[in-house]
Amino acid sequence: MNSINSFYSQSELLELGFKSCGINVNISKKASFYGIENIVIGNNVRIDDFCILSGQITLGNYIHISAYSALYGSMGIEMEDFSGLSPRCTVFSSTDDFSGFYCVGPLLDSKLTNITGGKVKIGKYAQVGAGCTIMPNLFISEGVAVGAMSFVNQSLSPWTVCYGIPAKEIKKRGKKIIDLLQ
Repeated sequence: MNSINSFYSQSELLELGFKSCGINVNISKKASFYGIENIVIGNNVRIDDFCILSGQITLGNYIHISAYSALYGSMGIEMEDFSGLSPRCTVFSSTDDFSGFYCVGPLLDSKLTNITGGKVKIGKYAQVGAGCTIMPNLFISEGVAVGAMSFVNQSLSPWTVCYGIPAKEIKKRGKKIIDLLQ
């Protein structure tokens, strides 16, 4: 029986043109990349079907980006080691100005738009639940767990469980995972 591998082989990954790509990387052939020459991928990373990665993105080691997630990194996105995105997460590093004083859309001259934002950093051991939206210019600190369907529009304190619209700290999170990984 002839089986089809849904992930790129190591040699195929090298041909795609990433800025750098580590070992033991599994990327679905159904994922899409824009500005691939600006994307850095560490070791032991998995990117599932129908993900979109665009712009300046740095992925550390032991990262999983689940199906249907999108990372729009025109102003930078960094995911540190052991962090992850559950299905259908969207991370924005920039946003249009919807005030009515500027036009909105990628096809317009930049003089007509007002795009703002900044780097999004997702800290070591942080996990983002299914269906979350992360806005620009913030830090999801080390060890944060963001509950499903949350809207993150501000930086989150380390080792907390946060959820809601907007996401707020609900309780502290244990740090035993650090010991498990040593």
